Amino acid sequence: MMIRPASFRSNEQTASSNHYQQGARLSPEEVMDHALAEFDGMVTRLRAEGIHVMVFEDDPEADTPDALFPNNWVSFHADGRIALYPMQAPNRRNERREDILADLEFVHGFDVTEIVDFSEFEEHNKFLEGTGSMVLDRVHRRAYAARSPRTDRDALEAYCEAFDFEGIVFSANQTVGNKREPIYHTNVMMSIGTRFAAICLDCIEDPEEREMVLHSLQADGKTVVALREDQIARFAGNMLELLDASGDPCIVMSEAAFQCLDEQQRAVLSGFGRLIHMPLDVIEACGGGSARCMLAEVHLPIESPSH
Repeated sequence: MMIRPASFRSNEQTASSNHYQQGARLSPEEVMDHALAEFDGMVTRLRAEGIHVMVFEDDPEADTPDALFPNNWVSFHADGRIALYPMQAPNRRNERREDILADLEFVHGFDVTEIVDFSEFEEHNKFLEGTGSMVLDRVHRRAYAARSPRTDRDALEAYCEAFDFEGIVFSANQTVGNKREPIYHTNVMMSIGTRFAAICLDCIEDPEEREMVLHSLQADGKTVVALREDQIARFAGNMLELLDASGDPCIVMSEAAFQCLDEQQRAVLSGFGRLIHMPLDVIEACGGGSARCMLAEVHLPIESPSH
């Protein structure tokens, strides 16, 4: 699922914690035009690769500059449940849309058994921004989460209890100017596929936590692809494994992410799925997110005729 933006810009309410928002030397109109071109180009490329993409239009009346990053407000699960998440920025809370959830069920034919809403944590200033805050290993039921102002441990524990995941919690930092600052979303520094994990272990400064994360990944049989900090700054960690119509795995990332990977990293990742990449320069610069953030993968079962 992807959301075509109507009011994309660098979100002033998220800039303080998202150091990936750099802005672009473009007028607001140019930013919007470029973002739409990049979005549409990504949709076209994914469909050409045999990936089923459902596109919903952003609500132009809602003033939701980050609407094209739906993975933060919703996740979809194979047991028919949908999770809704507490968002830090007030203008991001408007991204949660019941009409989209209804369309998935009644127009697209998915079987929805329950909507589990964690947004009440917002009343306590506790946040968990979906599969941005958590990188899920759905096979082994583990939720990897780097602590940050947008990733609260209490909210994470509530999610893990409700959805039967084990939380793997750690601190991850990056260099901003001359300081080390928390990485705002876990999915910019790591990605987990069926048989691989791409991760910047250097961001995890505590040796025990680093070893804990590495041991957990390796114990589950993941091939670990080590990323550097300069690579995650170009969104190399913000990739996502998808399946095409034939059931073959693909690994989706931005052009910037692909270009900063070295030949060995590309070769290893190519062993787990064909690499699909497309330019997202303005979306990355102004939105502070990349290809994975733009994709809310739908694991819901298809409704049976007897339902």
